[in-house]
Amino acid sequence: MPNSAPIEIGLVLYPSSQMSCVLGLTDLFGIANGIAAAKNEQGSQRLLRVTHWALESASAPPARVFDTEFSDEGAPDVFILPPAIDYLISVEMTAPLTDWLRERHGAGAVLASVCAGAFLLAETGLLAGRTVTTHWSYAETFRERFPEAHLDPDRLIIDDGDIITAGGLMSWTDLGLKLVDRFLGPTVMVETAQVLLVDPPGREQRYYSTFSPRLGHGDAAILKVQHWLQVTKAKDMDLSILCEQAGLEERTFLRRFQKATGLTTTEYCQRLRIGRARELLQFGALSIDRIAWEVGYNDPGAFRKIFARFVGLTPSDYRRRFHA
Repeated sequence: MPNSAPIEIGLVLYPSSQMSCVLGLTDLFGIANGIAAAKNEQGSQRLLRVTHWALESASAPPARVFDTEFSDEGAPDVFILPPAIDYLISVEMTAPLTDWLRERHGAGAVLASVCAGAFLLAETGLLAGRTVTTHWSYAETFRERFPEAHLDPDRLIIDDGDIITAGGLMSWTDLGLKLVDRFLGPTVMVETAQVLLVDPPGREQRYYSTFSPRLGHGDAAILKVQHWLQVTKAKDMDLSILCEQAGLEERTFLRRFQKATGLTTTEYCQRLRIGRARELLQFGALSIDRIAWEVGYNDPGAFRKIFARFVGLTPSDYRRRFHA
């Protein structure tokens, strides 16, 4: 006889956790359950049980504070760590939870995070050597705190089986649908997405991220070049001109530029150019070939390839999706 016990998904509450994520996922799983139940006349389909977990005292592990099944039995198959709405998650906030999360993972639970929830997940040490994601604007801070993890902020969701990380503040919809797909099947997932009027999983975070260059590195010569590139929109990437602007020899300039910015001069200029192209695609009516020329590319084909590599969409697809 098939196991029809519900699959428990636990949402972990901590100081400043985003309640719209907690309540939104609770509703999303409830909608998915309704769709699955309607398709399953025999009642053998495993549905989703949603619980909320919170610390009630410093000396005790987190306890259920909400349960769609109104039962104390069982243990979650998945724990989800929502974003922090006010600030990045501090070590003080995570300390009472990290040991407990490690134990739950060791007992077989899947751990998942949304946005800044990845900071709490990383404090467990379970992300070492894994490829993970968080909100693109937190990338530098995350890398500084957790260099042992491999961060890919271009991706909106990374499913590593027992560890799942989702990037942006609202990427809980993508995470929720991915779990519905895993436990209730793709048909229920697609119908849930249709009811909620959201895209099924498949988006990438780089569709939405913007280039934020490092400017606080303290290297005045490199900062001068960065300001010059910003003013000229990086139309001229000639290395000799960049070295002249910095007043440095080529080898010294290249070494100091990459140390200060984290990018080669080519990568840096390409990101500036693509950022300008995104603005023109979103707010203007110029042809794509003309935009390529405006941002410094004589070959529209090369521009299209570079744009797709950085953004994850072709210029035409980007315009269709985001044109204002």
